[in-house]
Amino acid sequence: MQSSFLIQWFKSAPSEVLRALEGTWYIWLPAVLAIIFYELWMHYIQARFIKNIEWVLLEIKLPREISKTPKAMEIVLNGLQLTKGRNLKEKYWVGIPGNPWFSLELVGINGEIHFFVYCQKFHRNLIEAQFYSQYPDIEIVEVDDYTSFLPRDDFLKEWGCFGMEFALTKEDAYPIRTYIDYGLHEASLKEEQKNDPMVAFLELLGRLKEGEQIWFQILVRSTAKKWKEEGEKLINKIIGIKEGAEAEEKMKAVGGLHAGQSEIIKAIQRSISKPGFDIGIRSLYIAQKDKFNPIYIASIIGAMKQYNSDSLNGFKPTNTTSVDYFWQFKKIREAKMKAKMVDAYRLRSYFYWPYERKSFVLNSEELATIYHFPGRVAETPTFRRIESRKSEPPPNLPL
Repeated sequence: MQSSFLIQWFKSAPSEVLRALEGTWYIWLPAVLAIIFYELWMHYIQARFIKNIEWVLLEIKLPREISKTPKAMEIVLNGLQLTKGRNLKEKYWVGIPGNPWFSLELVGINGEIHFFVYCQKFHRNLIEAQFYSQYPDIEIVEVDDYTSFLPRDDFLKEWGCFGMEFALTKEDAYPIRTYIDYGLHEASLKEEQKNDPMVAFLELLGRLKEGEQIWFQILVRSTAKKWKEEGEKLINKIIGIKEGAEAEEKMKAVGGLHAGQSEIIKAIQRSISKPGFDIGIRSLYIAQKDKFNPIYIASIIGAMKQYNSDSLNGFKPTNTTSVDYFWQFKKIREAKMKAKMVDAYRLRSYFYWPYERKSFVLNSEELATIYHFPGRVAETPTFRRIESRKSEPPPNLPL
């Protein structure tokens, strides 16, 4: 925020500069106050608008057989590029914050695995229609929020908790390892030949005992960032030419690249050719105190490393709820961090008030890699599937 920047600047400014400002306060002070008022006003009206949004939690129940590749999920996500144009009144008076967002969630509760979508009630029909269009045999039902069982106050008396968020290791335009890199785009591939990176996480969720839960959410919003332009700049940097160089100069530079550089450029070009989404990823391990097992923390991080590539991109944990240094208020600080992380998860807050974070960009191919419906390759015993085949999606869905 601009006000935070101004505070830091005043703290670090030389004394000579501060004396000069003291004599001209009537010039710069109104501008500073205007900036602070603007930020406070925008925060207030956006918080008011978000507070009044109606949300629903939809559980997606999978059939016994899913023969489709993650490409089907990529098509679903391409249809969920939810955008919202705003006029001046909607932006500065009503407080509509920008593009709508939703949450894709994968949850393990006592060893049972669940797929959820948390969305605005206004978008429910659209989201259901997109899923049914590619997965007509699934069932989508509205359910109570699974996070509500945890008391809002003093839940740490009975429950152990560890939370973390994830960030990319490199710039957004560098892609992670996707389902195409794993060969899952081949529809003719037999189940026993598939190597689905999601299976490691599903197996982890399926190993949970009674009294243990892992929550994993991916906050999704159509991006307004110029990440494709940033990708082009990265390509020029790898090639070693300046922006706006002639095509002939570019061709000559490309010819001098080694094989590894050429592969990186191709990967970036493929990445920025697809729709992008602002992404926030958050995960929590929650267990009764006598059953809390720290090994699951490392296992969550390990499962996310399935998507990492040394030469391209990957995920790294950030904003964890642990304090690395020892001091007398360590337990108090950790308790507050855990309470905030749980609250942020419950509110599905990431892009806006009250727990705004710095997001990153994944394209639809990358997002479909970390959230899709696996085939029979995922045979976790507690992975419940629909036994009967569903013939028709609800007839009232929009076309």
